[in-house]
Amino acid sequence: MESMPERHPVCRFDELPEPGARGFSFPGALIPDEWFLVRYADKVYAYRNLCPHAGRFLNWKEDAFLTKDRSLIMCAGHGALFNPVNGHCVAGAALGRALEGLEVSVEEGMVWVALPPADMPQGT
Repeated sequence: MESMPERHPVCRFDELPEPGARGFSFPGALIPDEWFLVRYADKVYAYRNLCPHAGRFLNWKEDAFLTKDRSLIMCAGHGALFNPVNGHCVAGAALGRALEGLEVSVEEGMVWVALPPADMPQGT
């Protein structure tokens, strides 16, 4: 029998705007907002706050992960654009790459995110 990954509660589902994004970190993290949630089309996705091209945070200020029209994730450094549903780059310097994602579930109104695998590098 396969064991379930450890999970962490991030926020209530109704605290995320539609569409919208919110940064978060796991307990004990040395880096603030190392990950972020995206609510898009009434589903929630979680990604590492790291541009696969530039190796820098995607947001330019707190919770600013989306384009002005809130349809895509955008890297503030070089303007690479990512699909919020699958994290794949659709335009810019990271074309052909994707954001690192985590498993997300919504249970009884709470957003839960699976802890990253132990072999996934931590920190940026």
